Amino acid sequence: MATKQLGIIMHGVTGRMGMNQHLIRSILAIREQGGVSLSNGDRVQLDPILVGRNASKIESLAREHQVERWTTDIDAALSNPDDAIFFDAATTQLRAELLKKAMDAGKHVYCEKPTAETFKDALELARYAREKSVKSGVVHDKLFLPGLMKLRALRDSGFFGRILSVRGEFGYWVFEGDWRAAQRPSWNYRKDDGGGIILDMLCHWRYVLDNTIAPVKAVNCLGVTHINERWDEQGEAYVADADDAAYATFELEGGIVAQLNSSWCTRVNREDLVTFHVDGTLGSAVAGLHGCKIQARENSPKPVWNPDSPQTMDFYEDWTEVADGRDYDNGFKVQWEDFIRHVVEDAPWNFDLLSGAKGVQLAELGYRSSAERRWLDVPELVV
Repeated sequence: MATKQLGIIMHGVTGRMGMNQHLIRSILAIREQGGVSLSNGDRVQLDPILVGRNASKIESLAREHQVERWTTDIDAALSNPDDAIFFDAATTQLRAELLKKAMDAGKHVYCEKPTAETFKDALELARYAREKSVKSGVVHDKLFLPGLMKLRALRDSGFFGRILSVRGEFGYWVFEGDWRAAQRPSWNYRKDDGGGIILDMLCHWRYVLDNTIAPVKAVNCLGVTHINERWDEQGEAYVADADDAAYATFELEGGIVAQLNSSWCTRVNREDLVTFHVDGTLGSAVAGLHGCKIQARENSPKPVWNPDSPQTMDFYEDWTEVADGRDYDNGFKVQWEDFIRHVVEDAPWNFDLLSGAKGVQLAELGYRSSAERRWLDVPELVV
């Protein structure tokens, strides 16, 4: 059994997502476990180099986590042939340019979503990767959540029968920043900085629906800016002009109707920050991030509408928790391992830049639907 070294250029890891989910809980966790196992029994050990503009931040992060290599010179990092993968979790506005630069240097690329601000740029990136004959990957983290994995297993087992509908609720109250600090960065709420919940969340909903329920065929979306003034990290007031809520309905393959609300202006009264309720002819399920409850046809109660008397039925009693049945690792880490196997031994992989472009396509159609106040079909993509 041999161990190979794989160099990974990590750009944008001083931010919350890049640092926590990708550097600490994925790359460093993989390194700690002894690398990624391959099908032939060999292992791939990771050698990251951290890249950023702020030298003190990058150096401090590298020292804290015993990462030997760091730099502020991205061109120098890209010129090193020992670093095979370029990863980006920085601003969406610069992503397309950086990924092309990395592909020009012969690097395989892996990145957060959205892959670009516009569908045109996102599709061009997918085509560019094919022209350059490099492998590409886009983070599809929610597919690896235990709740959604259980939901997909129920679909594949035929538990639902014919799926009729999906109702999803995502979001929480993001503080405005005046009397209590916001939980999300201020750029999320400014159009010019690439903010907006439609671009953020419809990219997620595309791959979640496509892979967990059925492919998306049409969209009707309303984007709203509920909170018009917020306060930034320095305590300065600013105009929040990006959409902070999206109310979308999707038509899926097979006539399935999906309704998904996304909001940073809602107070949670449900079991999780995101829930998906799926109804089918033979059974229903409600999934969150980790748990999933089911109610089969034969266990369904028979309520009777009577507004004149208080409700005596406890509807929660009639649902059964789906057993874990396995250990679930961190979803970001699992996808990193799969992408590394794809790069090193050409293992199967479905979540490339074309899949990322589908998310941006749906977001762009969502914005257009909101502006035109109508349904829009989702065309098939051709690369």
